[in-house]
Amino acid sequence: MSREELGTERQETKPTLQKPEAMVFDMDGTLLQTESLLLPAYHKMFDILREEGLYSGPTPPEERILGCLGMLLSDIWKNVMPEAGEEVHRRADELLLRLEIEGLEAGGSMLYPKVPETLRKLKEQGVRLFVCSNGLEEYIHSIVVVHKLEDVFEGLYSAGGQGTSTKVDLLKLLLDNYGIGSAWMVGDRSSDVQAGKENGQTVIGCAYAGFGRNDELKGSDEIIRSFDQLLELYDGAQ
Repeated sequence: MSREELGTERQETKPTLQKPEAMVFDMDGTLLQTESLLLPAYHKMFDILREEGLYSGPTPPEERILGCLGMLLSDIWKNVMPEAGEEVHRRADELLLRLEIEGLEAGGSMLYPKVPETLRKLKEQGVRLFVCSNGLEEYIHSIVVVHKLEDVFEGLYSAGGQGTSTKVDLLKLLLDNYGIGSAWMVGDRSSDVQAGKENGQTVIGCAYAGFGRNDELKGSDEIIRSFDQLLELYDGAQ
């Protein structure tokens, strides 16, 4: 089933959504147009790895890392360069983080259309807003700072910062720590769907990034094709 068919199916069933206390957002592919920041850093990272003698051969195809977005970094490198050892993977962690933060500070990143405006309108309506990402802590914090969203989010949770091994555990920690009973988990990957569902929450799937498989968002309560559709869903919820 294609994303278009999946979206149509969800629209036809039209589940009745309940207004949440909070919305919890994935970062890459949900708020941030990741490829705008990731791909230049990705190519520079492999250039450095080759210079340092840690990697030989051509840079793996961009599709390989884009298809891994949403995974933990340790799992990403096992897919991108499975032939390389743990030492190379850890060096890749360091380099990619440094290069992405340099790209952020140089203005080389973009949020999806209407992200800041939509988040602020939701906050004005009393929705508590959080980030829950498998990314590194410094990376997530830097994105929020560079795009001037510090006043929007109540908390930023990352696998790197909280030391969790799955997004299910990360979301549970966030919900427990902030005493949240009802939330919408908003994200573009199957790990976001799993995290929301296994924690008993509503899942809003984001189909506009296009990084995942056709069935990536299966199980979502609703699917949106632009970020500002969240306002329509919230206004129509009971």
